[in-house]
Amino acid sequence: MIPLSLELLPLAAESEGATHAVGPIETALVSVLLVVGTFFLIVGTVGLLRLPNVYNRMHATSKATTLGAASIALAGFVFYGPGGDGLMSLVTVVFLFLTAPTGAHMISRAAQRMGIDFVSEVTWPAGPDTGGEDTDVTPTDD
Repeated sequence: MIPLSLELLPLAAESEGATHAVGPIETALVSVLLVVGTFFLIVGTVGLLRLPNVYNRMHATSKATTLGAASIALAGFVFYGPGGDGLMSLVTVVFLFLTAPTGAHMISRAAQRMGIDFVSEVTWPAGPDTGGEDTDVTPTDD
């Protein structure tokens, strides 16, 4: 087995034709932003696959994936710096934060106009104290 070390994982800036160097702080920040972005994208994907209706799925995809893609774009900004490709990364973040809420709003309006109820009935999975039966929860006026 090959031991994992920093010599085996060179950054693109250390390869031939690199125009800038990335220090250890920038490398750590890029790594953290990539991990955070990947986490949010995975959470958004799981939400898209697991949530029951269009409104919940829209929430998962618009919030989590926007944060995930923005984190990855910010990692690009940290890596490339404030000019050129780094500026394109910041423009990407601004574009995401302007378009994702608008798209989510349009999807929810279309679903509403199609007649999809927001909450018709909520069924919670069986808990340990219910004896294995599903519990229907209806809203009450308290």
